[in-house]
Amino acid sequence: MQDMYFDENLTDQNRSGDSLGRASKTAFLALFIIIVILVYALKLFSLQIMQGTDYRRQSRTISTTVTTIPPQRGEIFDRNANLPMVINTDSFSVSLTPGEIPSGLYDTVAMKLAEYLDVPKETIDRRIPKNQRRSFSSITVKTNVPFEVISNIAENITDLPGVSWASKPVRNYVETGSISHILGYVGDITKEELTVMYNDGYTASSVVGKMGIEKQYDKLLQGTPGREIRTSDARGRILNTAPVIEPPKSGMNLVLTIDNTVQTLAEKALGNRVGAIVVLKPANGEVLAMVSYPFFDPNLFSSDDVGVEYNRLKNALNNPLLNRAVNAVYPPASTFKTIMATAMLNEKVYPSANKIDCPGEIEAGGRIFHCHVKKPGHGWLDLKNALAQSCDVYFWQVGKMLDVDRIASYAGEFGFGQDLNIDLPSQAKGLVPTSQWKERKFHESWRLGDTFNMSIGQGYTLVTPLHLADMVAMVCNSGTVYRPHLLKEIRDPVTNEVVEEIQPEVMLSSTVSPEVWQEVQRDLRYVISDGTPQYPMANKVVKSAGKTGTAEVNGYAKDHWHSWMVAYAPYDAPPEEQVIVVTIVEAVNTWEWWAPYATNIVIQGIFADQTFDEAVDALGFRYLINMYTKKAVGRME
Repeated sequence: MQDMYFDENLTDQNRSGDSLGRASKTAFLALFIIIVILVYALKLFSLQIMQGTDYRRQSRTISTTVTTIPPQRGEIFDRNANLPMVINTDSFSVSLTPGEIPSGLYDTVAMKLAEYLDVPKETIDRRIPKNQRRSFSSITVKTNVPFEVISNIAENITDLPGVSWASKPVRNYVETGSISHILGYVGDITKEELTVMYNDGYTASSVVGKMGIEKQYDKLLQGTPGREIRTSDARGRILNTAPVIEPPKSGMNLVLTIDNTVQTLAEKALGNRVGAIVVLKPANGEVLAMVSYPFFDPNLFSSDDVGVEYNRLKNALNNPLLNRAVNAVYPPASTFKTIMATAMLNEKVYPSANKIDCPGEIEAGGRIFHCHVKKPGHGWLDLKNALAQSCDVYFWQVGKMLDVDRIASYAGEFGFGQDLNIDLPSQAKGLVPTSQWKERKFHESWRLGDTFNMSIGQGYTLVTPLHLADMVAMVCNSGTVYRPHLLKEIRDPVTNEVVEEIQPEVMLSSTVSPEVWQEVQRDLRYVISDGTPQYPMANKVVKSAGKTGTAEVNGYAKDHWHSWMVAYAPYDAPPEEQVIVVTIVEAVNTWEWWAPYATNIVIQGIFADQTFDEAVDALGFRYLINMYTKKAVGRME
């Protein structure tokens, strides 16, 4: 019993000791936490109160310097997406940080740098005025510096304090020539552009599209700039700390609807003649070729003399910067008779099989209007022969039956006088006159002579070559026009996967009956087989349909006219297999009635899979090419 009592007493003592130990540990831990809190509080008091003034002064003298890393601009391909038409080439920009130049040595360093860069010292002085020559900000003094010059500078860098260089991609247009109006070019952003584009992430150092696809899809091509972040003092001097790099993201690659083979074919078919050619797929609005002459080399805008080059091109003869396919307007001439025939048939104002006499001239309002063949005229003609012979008298009579407002309504249904919404930064709408328009414009009433002029595509009516391409598309598709476009696909620059594929978009729909379209199609085929262009448009490979046009132009000699040819082929195929070719040769050229010949060369090349020279030989046009500079024949319709 005593032993048992002793054990129980011992157990109670042990329990009491454990409790005391735990209490001691808890107290120690609490004391430790209190001490830590007091230490942190004292340190915080010291940082904020005792040393706050010193740290605030130091924070004002240390900041971050951010250098933009330019992204690779997206590349541009033709529809086959094999080789890019536009790439980026590594180049260098040379900069000078004047604050790093020892006192009194600025002129010496600037002189040496000018010798390496092959520029006058004054050029560097203009970039770095006297009030900035102690600044530690890096100032670009020259771009597009070749690697060999950079190597020379690097070998002598000890004599060039403050000089640095960086890689700066430069746009390289592999394909030049007529494609220049489509691709456009890039240049440094202007103050005016930056004001508009600043909220979209553009900066004062951005390079932006100035024309063509480069401008239209600049945001897609631009990419996202990277950043190099370094610590610097208040004067901009870089401190020895590792930079933080945020890499740039390349812009999207663009695949165009243009077929570079067809573009080259059309360019050679037009030759050195001021004018334009448009090649269009009526089934979806894809533009296969768009040629405008004269053209320019977009690589000129990558030089340091951009302003000089731009002014030279701007003031050059026949304006090489003008894309005549979409920005120049012309009278449609006799191609407009396609619309007149459609309106006549659909409105049933005169039976197409009935004939109208052409005596070679007609009187209206005390004025004599002469048909292009003069007296005794074409004689009696039905619609298809009036189109084939392009008889003016026939369509003057039809114009009287329709009146100006109905003619204008049908012209609008074909897209005339409207923005065609092609994906280019600018385009001309042209003009479709009405009686109200003339009253507002000239304060004169509409006269019968105005209707006569309008009925044969003369007078006030103005169109671009693209308008006429859409006019033909309306005929091919029996009443539908798809929005013409140049972008086919957007692709990821890393994986080359298609991000977006552009789908056909109906732009115009007509209420004209299917039977009318069928007759218009047959009549346009008859123009080629039996009309005025039957020789220049003769083709053994494919049947075509179309219409010629010869526009009188004020300000030119009597033997100078605009020459049109609009055509599509194959005539006897569905729209999905057809191609439209529209050619204009301006009156400034020596008259040679070249438009139908150029159009047939393009058609032959496309459907026979031939080069320009092969197509010329196959069509028997070589002698015409050889006699190009000789005196041409008179006017033809």
